[in-house]
Amino acid sequence: MIQAAFVLGIGFALVMSCKYDEMLPPEPDPTLQVKFSEDIVPIFNASCNGAGCHNGSGHGPDLRASVAYDQLWEGGYIDTMLPDQSEIYLWMSGVKGLPMPVEGVNATYASKMLQWIEQGGLNN
Repeated sequence: MIQAAFVLGIGFALVMSCKYDEMLPPEPDPTLQVKFSEDIVPIFNASCNGAGCHNGSGHGPDLRASVAYDQLWEGGYIDTMLPDQSEIYLWMSGVKGLPMPVEGVNATYASKMLQWIEQGGLNN
């Protein structure tokens, strides 16, 4: 009986030792202005507007640098009144269907997008 309790205790300790600390990106600095051209477009270039994706011949919206801003606003992907309900943010945070980018949620990218929307979604 004592041996069984000991084995169970060891087993429990081993399972608990497998816990890992989730690495979250640092909280964005609310005093920093997120710029569409410098912060958001590079996200699209790195993860969204590749071949077959959001590049004008793939899925909408077209997220190429020359048209991305207009596509987001005209398509209703941005909601500055409820930034965390913006469709582009919901996709990027994995809340709405398949996360974007398809490799998986990038918390840093999603956080920057949300902060940009919260700051008014400017074409800066």
